[in-house]
Amino acid sequence: MRRRWKVWCAVVAALALAGWLSAPYVKDRWLLHRACDGALPSGPARQLAAGGAHFTGESTTEHAGLGDYACRLTYSHGVVVGMNAYTGRDDQDAVFYSVYPDGGHAVGRPLPQGLPGFVDDFGRLDFLLRCPALGKDAAGRPRRMLVIAFAGSKTRRTSHAVYEAVIPLVNSASQHLGCGARRLAVPKGGSGPPQPDHSSRGIAVSEAGGTPCGWVADAPLPKGSWRVRSLMGDAIPAGRCDLTRQDDGSSSTDLSLTAWYGDWSNRLVMELGVRKPLTATARCDGEAANFAVTPWGSEGKVDHAEQRALLRAFAEDQTRRRGCSGLRLTG
Repeated sequence: MRRRWKVWCAVVAALALAGWLSAPYVKDRWLLHRACDGALPSGPARQLAAGGAHFTGESTTEHAGLGDYACRLTYSHGVVVGMNAYTGRDDQDAVFYSVYPDGGHAVGRPLPQGLPGFVDDFGRLDFLLRCPALGKDAAGRPRRMLVIAFAGSKTRRTSHAVYEAVIPLVNSASQHLGCGARRLAVPKGGSGPPQPDHSSRGIAVSEAGGTPCGWVADAPLPKGSWRVRSLMGDAIPAGRCDLTRQDDGSSSTDLSLTAWYGDWSNRLVMELGVRKPLTATARCDGEAANFAVTPWGSEGKVDHAEQRALLRAFAEDQTRRRGCSGLRLTG
């Protein structure tokens, strides 16, 4: 009789605990506590999921030997926030292939205040950090960690809470994968990640001094009224300076000067095993850097010699900013 009583009490206690855990707000706290091994701040996560929806699940996967770590928190509308981190070169190359397909002219919007990352065309925040604790790979290149962080499409993904949520996840990924990267700080201010602005006409080249595309202020531009749109940053793996001549009233880009940093970018400047014309290369931080000038319907506006002169000015400025060496132009 006594034994049956104990079993009955245990069952009641278990059912009570299950009922308590199934209460929506209790479940929210439990999932937030577990999400991303506890690295996800609860306040920003709740802000992203604002609207009354409760959290529904969390998942974390880690394969330290393979160099990957991932986690996410979900709610009734899908993903709240998540990230995938890679220290393996093959995984990183696969990501860069999707972000920068053939041509490599995808628009990456640099993150503010020197953060080593950008917002890609998919709306994700991509971070590339050096891993001093991992040394160099078999090819002698410094090991790095690539983190793809994201907020769900139904969340408040344009708010500052995105930074407050994902920056701790990047720092946590560095610890889990033994990267040893310097800790990132949440940017100051109340603005969210930069959003696409396809209507931007840029600024007059005479006003570009002090910007990442400031080189155009003294560049050998053909005569005309030129404007520049900066999509460059000193801590991102790729960027562009878009030039537009507005003499004819057009607002479309005439030339793009693009830089890509890392051996992954060699495929973007090669064709049938030969480097494309009007490209340049250098060595930056143990890997290749590649540069190119691309005319967009600017036939007759900027000739080959003028494009080459602009490419040289752009590449020289970039190599100076990044401390690169061995700059060579082709074509």
